[in-house]
Amino acid sequence: MRFADEHLIPLVDEGLGNSAYLVDLGDGRALAVDASRDLRALRAAADRRGLTVAFAADTHLHADFLSGAVQLGHDDGATVLASAAGHRAFPHTPLADGDEVDLGGLALRALATPGHTDEHLSFLLLDGAGAGATELGVFTGGSLIVDSAARPDLLGPERTEELARAQYRSLRRLATLPDHLPVWPTHGVGSFCSAPPGAARTTTVGAQKQSNPLLAAPTEDAFVAELLASLGSYPAYFARLGELNRTGPRVLGGTPRLPLLDAAQLGRLLASGGQVVDVRPAADYAAGHIPGALSIPLRGQFATWLGWLLPDTAPLAFVTGEDQDLDELVWQAHKIGYERVAGRLAGGMRAWREAEGAVAATEFVTPEEAGQRPYLDVRQESEFAAGHVPGATHIELGSLTGRAADAPQGALVACGRGERAMTAASILERAGHTGLAVLRGGFAEYAAARGVRLVEGTAV
Repeated sequence: MRFADEHLIPLVDEGLGNSAYLVDLGDGRALAVDASRDLRALRAAADRRGLTVAFAADTHLHADFLSGAVQLGHDDGATVLASAAGHRAFPHTPLADGDEVDLGGLALRALATPGHTDEHLSFLLLDGAGAGATELGVFTGGSLIVDSAARPDLLGPERTEELARAQYRSLRRLATLPDHLPVWPTHGVGSFCSAPPGAARTTTVGAQKQSNPLLAAPTEDAFVAELLASLGSYPAYFARLGELNRTGPRVLGGTPRLPLLDAAQLGRLLASGGQVVDVRPAADYAAGHIPGALSIPLRGQFATWLGWLLPDTAPLAFVTGEDQDLDELVWQAHKIGYERVAGRLAGGMRAWREAEGAVAATEFVTPEEAGQRPYLDVRQESEFAAGHVPGATHIELGSLTGRAADAPQGALVACGRGERAMTAASILERAGHTGLAVLRGGFAEYAAARGVRLVEGTAV
């Protein structure tokens, strides 16, 4: 076949900030690269083109989502391609540096590019095979990404510098590929794997040699210092998924069920240590919610905050609103390994009130209504440093559970738009804080309404 742009189909998960890829091999078969366990978009793209997934390649043992490769192997008979150094405990074709896989006209060549993980491979897509093959593009996973490189600290602080130095060598290896060659990374804008804000999702080798500050680092030590300085916090569940991907996620028989629970069943679940997650919009949660429920509005970032803030060992029940996408809810939970889904409250908060269940409310205020409360900013460190309200207390949402005692009493809780702030308020309420309010909107609107100038830098 003659490979063209339309043969490559990027599949972007905006919530996790990642891209998977589906490659049309030209004969009714396809290659999937770094597919998530939530295969809905991939299957829709394959169905539109009449494709069957024949190969499923993973560049590395993912920390931010469960791989869909095992499911594709089970459902489609796909051959799973992955690093031999990953010691995966399920059927796959183990690849080492330089190995090639014939895809039928096209081929994949494995390039060892450790750094993000120690078993990381990049995959060079070739037209033909061997020395005479034409290079079509390279899937770089978490190695070379647009204007950066993915974080090297997933395997613990004792290995971070070692992997950062491996990342230095891997990026320079990739930079020796032809300048015109397309670069197709997995991690992109929105990912907690070090992708800078505002970056495109794909690039070329030549463009990265011009714009990537890590490739401009004059020495290995300078590269390591720059990469490590760019690292922010990341979700707690990252520590679990690498091993789950090594052993292989459980094969699912379709969209997981979300059973209905009546108010009495939900009450018993709470009493026995279960967790209730209210996925309604922030304003609905504010107007009335079950005491102790964690507010995580259902949106693209739902999986990230679910995995960051709750253990995967407790059964989960959900409070949903009308017309919310229940399939989206269960797939976001399952793609990060949260399978103990007990169900959802039948009839929502109306049914809870009719059963005379306790109801709490949280103030949701405009800047003009906020009064003189102490201001608590729960955005990420990089967001706070780029601009914040003077005098604000800063505690990242991801660390708030362990630092609830550090939050000011009666605070105005704020983020960029209100969703994370409502989540933060629900955490603080669970910890015993009272008199809280959540800012409707964000820090910029608050500053404008108060006539104050935003300041930059981190908190002293």
